[in-house]
Amino acid sequence: MTREEKMKEKYILMSNYENEAYANGKSVIAGIDEAGRGPLAGPVVAAACILNPNYTILGLDDSKKLSPKRRDELYDEIIKHAVSFCVIRVEPDVIDEINILNATKQAMRACVAGLAVQPELLLIDAVDLKGVDVEVIPIIKGDAKSNSIAAASILAKVTRDRIMVEYDKEYPGYGFAQHKGYGTAAHYAAIREFGFTPIHRRTFLKTIH
Repeated sequence: MTREEKMKEKYILMSNYENEAYANGKSVIAGIDEAGRGPLAGPVVAAACILNPNYTILGLDDSKKLSPKRRDELYDEIIKHAVSFCVIRVEPDVIDEINILNATKQAMRACVAGLAVQPELLLIDAVDLKGVDVEVIPIIKGDAKSNSIAAASILAKVTRDRIMVEYDKEYPGYGFAQHKGYGTAAHYAAIREFGFTPIHRRTFLKTIH
């Protein structure tokens, strides 16, 4: 089996949730995912994406499984051909105030509200989102099981990575371009040497002295 044949097979497999929804009368389906729930610094970013059912994007997958180059390529293809998409960030001070799960849900709700076309169904990676007037189906590891969620995963991940690369220029010495704010040994060492920046999540760093 060729690489393209494998990608086509995976695309078909990851269309099961969408196809079942279409069979049940839904015509507009959005996938939702986030990037950045775990890092010590930077925003959490959520994305919502409505793929065009008549345009196939091969290679969609959990963004963490893809190389940065491949993510960038798919990002460009998604924003070019999606019916609608919306990407929202929530900043560290809000994360510290309302906690990371609530901040993630806030970003997700804003994504749904920001779509140019309102969906009839939301497929979401693991989160049972309340407070939206749309049917929600949470799917464990959904970014590897649904093309719509995978597309949202890529939009969120690429956007957040680019934000952290910019922060690396603003706060040199912390390595944000490399670790993207996650708790690596180098990141902890930089915090101990230079202290906190305005983009650090203080509630994630209570044990740092």
